[in-house]
Amino acid sequence: MNVKQEFWIMSSVCEVCAKRPGFGNNVPWSHKKTRRRWNPNLQTIRIATGSGDNKRRAKVCTSCIKAGKVTR
Repeated sequence: MNVKQEFWIMSSVCEVCAKRPGFGNNVPWSHKKTRRRWNPNLQTIRIATGSGDNKRRAKVCTSCIKAGKVTR
């Protein structure tokens, strides 16, 4: 990615699996629906990029961290 594309990435998207927020409705007892969103559980961690000591910060969901899809 070049610098211009990295600038426009949404903040609530996992950089590994591209998990995004889910959207739906709040439905109270009166059934007056209002929009809401479920955000993924993103953590900012330092991940290794390639070989060597190159590390960078990335927003990764906890399911990718638990599955071992990233190396710290």
